[in-house]
Order: sequence, then C-alpha cells, then structure tokens
Amino acid sequence: MRTPSLLIIYTGGTIGMVKNPLTGALQPYHFEDIYKLMPVLRNFDYNLQSISFDPLIDSSNVTPSFWVKLATVIEENYEKYDGFVVLHGTDTMAYSASMLSFMLENLNKPVIFTGSQLPMGVIRTDGRDNFINAIEIAAARIDETPMVPEVAIYFENKLMRGNRTNKYNAENFNAFLSGNYPPLAEVGVHIRYNTEQILKPNFRKLKVYKNLDNSVLILKLFPGIAEVVVKNALQIEGLKGVILETYGAGNAPTDIWFIDALIQAIGKGIIIYNVTQCKGGAVDMGKYETSMKLSQIGVIGGSDITTESAIAKMMFLLGQGFNNEEIKRLLQVSLRGELTA
Repeated sequence: MRTPSLLIIYTGGTIGMVKNPLTGALQPYHFEDIYKLMPVLRNFDYNLQSISFDPLIDSSNVTPSFWVKLATVIEENYEKYDGFVVLHGTDTMAYSASMLSFMLENLNKPVIFTGSQLPMGVIRTDGRDNFINAIEIAAARIDETPMVPEVAIYFENKLMRGNRTNKYNAENFNAFLSGNYPPLAEVGVHIRYNTEQILKPNFRKLKVYKNLDNSVLILKLFPGIAEVVVKNALQIEGLKGVILETYGAGNAPTDIWFIDALIQAIGKGIIIYNVTQCKGGAVDMGKYETSMKLSQIGVIGGSDITTESAIAKMMFLLGQGFNNEEIKRLLQVSLRGELTA
C-alpha cells in the first residue's frame, strides 16, 4: 500500500498558537516545518504537507469569502492528496464544516476539521491529541478507499459528521455535540469506526460550489419577544431566508400578530425554515397545536437539522439560483447527511 499523502490547512485559531522562545508570548505557528513542531508525526510514515492562510483569522471573523477560499484550496489540491486536515478555531467550526459539506459535492476523500480549547504551546493542550488523531483518521483507508470520505469534526476522542455538530461548551475539552447523529468514530486504545454511519463514496468527480447568498437571518424565539422586533426583522430589505428557532418539536406562539407577520413575509417570497432550539430531537410540525399553524401557512420544517447546518444550507441553496419551490423541497431532503428525512 502506498504512503498516504495529506494536506494540513491551517486557517487560524487556538490550536496553532505556540510560545515564542524569546518572549514567552503565544504566537501563531505557520506549520512549514510540522515535524519540528511535533516529531512524533514521523512515526506515521505519512507524506504531510501544509498550507497556512495569510492572513490567519480568528474564527469569529469567518465569512462566505473565507469558505470559498477554503473550498478552493481543497479543489486545487484534491488530486494531489488522499485527505485534508483543516485546523480551525472552535467558535465557528460547526458552521464551516456544515458549509463545506454542501460546497463539496461528490466528496470522496476525508476533510477533517479539528482545533483545540488550549493552544498547542501550552503544556496541557488538547490540541496535540486532536491533531494527531485527525491526521490518522484522514489517512485511514481500506483497499485504497478512505474510511471517512466526508466532512467531519474530530474533537476529544470523537469523530462527528460536520453538518450534525454544534459547539456547546466553551470551557471543557469535550466541546462539540452531535445530538441527533451517532459518532462516525470513537477513539480510545483503538479507533473504532461506525462504518454504517459513514457516508459511502460515489467515485464521481468532485464538484465545488462557490456561489453563496447570505441574505438570511436567524430569528430565535423567546417568551416575551416583542411584536416590533419580529416585524422589523422580517421586513429587512433584501431578506430571502429565515431560520426560525422554535421551541421543542417546532412550537411557536399562536398570537395573531406573530402568524400574520410570518404570512406577510412568506407572501413576499421569504423562505422560513423551522428548526428546534433543542440540542437533540426534531421539528414535528403538527404534533402540537402551537406548530400546526406554522405548517398551514407555509413554514418549512427542518426535521433534526442543526441551526448551524440550516443557515449554511439556506445560504448554499439560495446561491445556486433555484426558485423558491425547489429550495423549499431541498430544505426537507438530506443532501449531505445533514438531516433525517
């Protein structure tokens, strides 16, 4: 079996911070000499190459142009490497992993996102193990076929489908949750792959989509939300899509003013996508009276999709120029394993 070849893409974030030997201050490491940073990687017998974004960015500054840049790097290097490891800040990693899953159609190689809660240059860093395990997973193959040919997040002993995750803890090393989908792999003494849960390769040619439309917003419901707030949000000029974060199984207020505001927005061509605020479970419109009206007026149910994946999918579909009816249909269909249809 030939030696696996991987490209490590450092975009920025905590994982790439190391101590300056002269000042002791933390500074970004650009990964040109990855074996100097982590000599243990030589034991893998992999061909590891790296590329660093310039400038490196804090993940709080992620934008659609960043996603296009990242997708382009993968596209341009796709035939040269067997897999990719993306080092990314944790705050918006779930958004980026979700978006890349939609942008990269017919992906037949691993794109593994990872990061850390503590910098690589700190003694107790979680970055070292996250990085090493992400590399081993990205290189894993059976009969020259990648074990994980999809966009995933590796963090704290678990590999999760990227578009099924969210960051739920800002302090613990176990920072990411996949509430509605089991892990793709679990790491202990051995790496145990849940092969039945992993997307199968289709061996078609990679297609990369770079048109994204961010004329969208997330409207999170809460008890006492003001009429003026909802109406003003739905009247934003140029608004095309709304991720409506509802309670429980997709429930929302039944106040006349609230329903009327949604009816007016839908009448103007705005697509409203109902997702639950819960970290586990799914929208089931019509299960309770408080969600039945939403279904009747044309709100689209998001099943068990995460908010991060919902906003990414909406931007992606709007960017492809589909008409509203086709977008509404596709929002309810699993394109990349992002929801249980």
